[in-house]
Amino acid sequence: MTELAQSFPAESQADIVTYCGVCTLPPEYCEFGGTAKKCADWLKEHHLELYQRLYSEEALNANLSSLSVSAQERAAKDAAKKEAKAALAEARDAERKAASKIQIKRVERNKRKHVTVITGLEVYGMENKKLAKELGKKFATGSSMTRSAAGNEEITVQGDVSDDVKDWLLEVYGKEIPESNIELIEDKKKKGGN
Repeated sequence: MTELAQSFPAESQADIVTYCGVCTLPPEYCEFGGTAKKCADWLKEHHLELYQRLYSEEALNANLSSLSVSAQERAAKDAAKKEAKAALAEARDAERKAASKIQIKRVERNKRKHVTVITGLEVYGMENKKLAKELGKKFATGSSMTRSAAGNEEITVQGDVSDDVKDWLLEVYGKEIPESNIELIEDKKKKGGN
């Protein structure tokens, strides 16, 4: 038993792993994420010593010298394809965000009671449950995330706070959401039902 205990060091240190701020992979694996150029720029700005270890002339030449000419050409083509795919996906995402609308509806329940229903936030990568909680705290009212009949997520806030919600969204998320993509809708309850 003592021989086994002697073969292990008394104290072991945990390795500290750095993760890329762009693709969230360790920098050694950024080439597989499809955003290699952006990852390299981020690494150069935030972790210069690691950038030099991975992307310096010597490191690149050492890695390329071990590959054959055809393998080098394939690697260059694959990297270009991944970069183009990532750029195309980013452009599609930006296009989708520009075309999508956030609807803030003021819905009349009964008599003078209203609720505010917000849809379309998930396109901007926002968590509706978390936002519902924030809105409930902000306006000191009940707020919840539900699914509409069409299956889309929507946030329902008790009370007529549609103008306030629009102002709050622009104040907090104004960089991500342009004002032109937010529309206010008033939905009146039909009279003379049951």
